[in-house]
Amino acid sequence: MTDTPPSPAPSPAPSSAPERTGFAARLAGGDTRALALAVTACLLVLSLFFLAFPAVDIAASRLFHDPAGGFVLSQTPFLQRLRELGPFLVKLIAVLCVAILLWPFVVAPLSRRLPLRAPVFLLSTLILGPGLLVNAVLKNNWGRPRPNAVDLFGGDAPYVRVWQMTNHCDTNCSFVSGEASSSLWLVTLAFLAPPSWRRAILAVVLPLALVLSANRVAFGGHFLSDTLISWCLTLLVILGVQYLLWRAPGADVRAARWRNGYDRAADTVRARAVSLRQRLAASLRAFAAMMR
Repeated sequence: MTDTPPSPAPSPAPSSAPERTGFAARLAGGDTRALALAVTACLLVLSLFFLAFPAVDIAASRLFHDPAGGFVLSQTPFLQRLRELGPFLVKLIAVLCVAILLWPFVVAPLSRRLPLRAPVFLLSTLILGPGLLVNAVLKNNWGRPRPNAVDLFGGDAPYVRVWQMTNHCDTNCSFVSGEASSSLWLVTLAFLAPPSWRRAILAVVLPLALVLSANRVAFGGHFLSDTLISWCLTLLVILGVQYLLWRAPGADVRAARWRNGYDRAADTVRARAVSLRQRLAASLRAFAAMMR
């Protein structure tokens, strides 16, 4: 695995082609700014749609609500175990990334064939997207009650539209979905994979994100709008970090400088750890000799 951009370079469009064709070519070629523009447009359209037609949000949740038993699918053991799959995969990838970053400080130098930007990309997008933006900023401050807490579905709180800040929920609220965000975050694997693997990875990750997100709607934990807007916000964070690490001017120079500093720091820490172990071993041997 080499330290190359995690998405294919955009294909140049003929100068005589219309602007729409040029943008479509950039979009199909994986151009970060074109993708970000498309996702931003999607975010705006979804937000305006659910603001104008809140009945769609309510109808989507009503599909899974039984007036007598509530959101009964939330009591299904298989779906409960399925819900655990997303957080498990996210934690597994995060632990592997931390292990890779700590490896040269403890064991041995990290191979230059393993790009430092890959684990940094995964961890930073996870922290900034699902962690900071979704959970810390939106879910803990916007106050939108979850479907199972609103009066339409047996609760005592009113239905609140998207982007409307209220005090009907104190923390860990409905807007936006944290689990939808973390499941969509798994597409970062496709960003890093070789081009020949990307479609196969997306063929697994995207249906999984869809199922895990729909599961939250079925459980009465989130509205449909919570999941779709969460996807857009998370993807924008991913594209922004990708641009900073790979596409921004001077990104490769900064990455090489960071890598050199990282390797020097790891070598220093590892050498000092070896020296400390040797001194401790010598002290223990001397102490054992004194006790004879």
